[in-house]
Amino acid sequence: MSKTIQMPALSPTMEEGTLAKWLVKEGDAVSSGDLLAEIETDKATMEFEAVDEGIVAKILVAEGAEGVKVGTVIAIIAEEGEDVSQAAAGNAAPKAAAPAESAESPAPKADPVPAKAPAPAAKADPAPAQGTDGRVKASPLARRLAEAKGLDLAAVTGSGPNGRIVKADLDGAAPAAKAAAPAPASAPAAAPAAAPAAAQDFGIPHEVIKLSGMRKTIARRLTESKQQVPHIYLTVDVRLDKLLKLRGELNAGLGSRGVKLSVNDLLIKALGVALVQVPECNVQFAGDQMLKFQRADISVAVSIPGGLITPIVTEADSKGVAAISTAMKDLASRAKDGKLKPEEYQGGTASLSNMGMFGIKQFEAVINPPQGMIMAIGAGEKRPYVIDDALQIATVMSATGSFDHRAIDGADGARLMQVFRELVENPIGLLA
Repeated sequence: MSKTIQMPALSPTMEEGTLAKWLVKEGDAVSSGDLLAEIETDKATMEFEAVDEGIVAKILVAEGAEGVKVGTVIAIIAEEGEDVSQAAAGNAAPKAAAPAESAESPAPKADPVPAKAPAPAAKADPAPAQGTDGRVKASPLARRLAEAKGLDLAAVTGSGPNGRIVKADLDGAAPAAKAAAPAPASAPAAAPAAAPAAAQDFGIPHEVIKLSGMRKTIARRLTESKQQVPHIYLTVDVRLDKLLKLRGELNAGLGSRGVKLSVNDLLIKALGVALVQVPECNVQFAGDQMLKFQRADISVAVSIPGGLITPIVTEADSKGVAAISTAMKDLASRAKDGKLKPEEYQGGTASLSNMGMFGIKQFEAVINPPQGMIMAIGAGEKRPYVIDDALQIATVMSATGSFDHRAIDGADGARLMQVFRELVENPIGLLA
C-alpha cells in the first residue's frame, strides 16, 4: 500500500518551511535512510530522510515552494510491486488530501472527505466555485498546486463545500492557456505598491531581493523583541591587558594539542561564570512566572551567509576554556554550512555578540527572546586610562549588557556587569 510523505517538523517550534531542493525524482526507488529533500527552516537547511522503501510515485510540492506547513503531503511513495500510476492517483483522492488541507487551512472542516452523493451535484454545476466577488473559491493547498502546475482554477469544478476547489479536483485538469489568465488581473493592483513603484518614486537603480526564511524570522523576532521587551542598557569599560597576556601563555602551552584560544572564548567563559555568580540575571521572563537557571548556556552570535545564527556553548560556566574553544570552532563551522541540529541553536540562557573584530567600539544588542539578557562586546583598543591615580595607556574594551527589565532589575544587571569586568581584568579566576 502506498504511503504519503509529509512536510516534517525539523525542530520543536517549526510550523512551516521551504522545500529547498528535491534529491529524488518521480520513478526513483528509495530505501529507508535515503535522502529525499533539503528543507530550509528559519535557521538552517536540513536533509530529510526516507523512513520507508518504495518508488517515488508522485511529487506534490514543487522544489522551491515556500511556506509549506508542517504535515502537508509533499510526495507519495508506492510499495515495491505496486502500480505507481494507481498509487499516485489513489493518494491524490480527497481522503489523502484531508490531512494536508487541515494542516494549513484556518477552517479544518473546509475540506472534509465529501459524501458520495453530493459530489455529482457539485460537478454538475461549476458555478459555486466562484464567489459573488468573482474570486474562485479554493483551498490554500489547491491554489499552490494549481500555480505550480500552471492550472486555471476558473476552469476547475470544485467538489468541496459550496463548490470549493480542493486538491483532488486538480487531477486531470488541463494547464491554463496563455491567453486565459484571470489570476494576473489582480496583479496590477499589487504591482504599484511593490518594487517597481519604488523605482518610479525615487529613480534609483536597484534590485529586488527575496527574503529568505531566515531573514524573515530575524525580522519578526527582533521586531517583537523591541516592541514587547523593555530593554535596559548598562555599559562598562574593561581592561584587557591581563587577559591578553594569559591568552598568549595558554596558547603557548596548548599549541601541541591543536587548540588556539580566542579572546571571545575567554569572554564566553567570563559571561558564563558571571551569570552563575549573579543568578538573578540568569533568568527568563515567562508571563506570570520566571525561570531561573542553574547553569549558563551561552548563545554566541555567528554571522553566516544570509543572516545570523546563535549556536550554544552549553555549561559555559563549568566547561574549561580549551573545551569552549574547541566547541565554538566546531559550532561556527557547521553553522556556516547550515548543518547545526535544532538543539544546538535553540535555547540558551543568555547571549554574547562580539563585533570588536570589525572595529566597533560600542553597541547595544537586541535581546534574543525568551532570553533575559545579551552581552555586546566592542573592540579592544589602546586608550589613556587612569591606573593607580596615574594616567597610563591600557588596552580597553566597552561591554554593554542589554537586560529584560521585566525580569532583571537595574541593580542586578549592574552587579553582573561588575562581576564580568572583574573576571576579565583578573582572568586567572576563569581557570579555577
